[in-house]
Amino acid sequence: MPLFDLPLEELRGYRPDRDEPADFDAFWSATLAEAGEFDLAAEYVPYDLPFASVDVFDVSFAGWGGHRINGWFLLPRGAQDPVPCVMHYIGYGGGRGFPKDHLMWPAAGYAVFVMETRGHGGASAHSPGSTGDPHGSSGPQAPGMMTRGILDPADYYYRRVFTDAVRAVDAAAAHPAVDASRIVVSGGSQGGAISQATAALHPGVRAALVDVPFLTHFRRAVEITGRDPYQELVRFLAARRDSAEQVFRTLSYFDGLNFAARGRVPALYSVALMDDICPPSTVFAAYNHWQGPKEITVWPWNNHEGGGGYQAEEQLRYLRKLLGES
Repeated sequence: MPLFDLPLEELRGYRPDRDEPADFDAFWSATLAEAGEFDLAAEYVPYDLPFASVDVFDVSFAGWGGHRINGWFLLPRGAQDPVPCVMHYIGYGGGRGFPKDHLMWPAAGYAVFVMETRGHGGASAHSPGSTGDPHGSSGPQAPGMMTRGILDPADYYYRRVFTDAVRAVDAAAAHPAVDASRIVVSGGSQGGAISQATAALHPGVRAALVDVPFLTHFRRAVEITGRDPYQELVRFLAARRDSAEQVFRTLSYFDGLNFAARGRVPALYSVALMDDICPPSTVFAAYNHWQGPKEITVWPWNNHEGGGGYQAEEQLRYLRKLLGES
């Protein structure tokens, strides 16, 4: 994929106006208060694997609507004091996969809490999932998750997902082996979007690792990329020609730009300049609106895979400096 977006020097200054509904904060405050009426009921069940230095737990908790959300919790064995915890949110379509997929953070001395995204992972051979989305939208939608409930912010799919993610932080913070003052949110693509939102919505988050974030600067994304998942929105709008205003109103409650403008904690972003799934300008738009201390790693020759293992090493060094020895 050749370079197709703005030149890097323009991207570094790209800070578009935000389309923010007047009741954005009230909407999310009410959403989280409603979720808080359900007992978190976090369960950590030991998972039998012959790992020599890592303990693994099959975890679940009550997310939006009290629905059970599954995940993994991995902990360095033998830690004497509570350790930092990295929340890991998953990219579009993927499930929680297998414990072996999440060993990097325990190897570095951190716990990792992997939250499954409701309704995903059913078609991924490499990262299967186990969490459904019991809430059914009553409106029309295109195949995929992007337009599920899109005609009403209260019914939109990502209202449930972002709420699940905030509740997952609470579940991690309640574990006695976790230092609740050092919880970091992380993820790439959809996981990056969830991290942006959670860092803005949960006051207990210490830092954010946001890679090539999805669900950000929606209008520009659908105008300049021809790739899924954003094309799910295009196909829906092509079929429902009369619904554009309503669709973009709903999306304004979930746009990463509006969460980034509320981000106050330290953040490490990454962007790939040949990314035609989450275009560079959409990533820089969020990064430039982020209000807290921030850094961004630029990968000039990569598509949506971003920095891959190179970025993982950047994150390890970043957290070691930020959080100190675990």
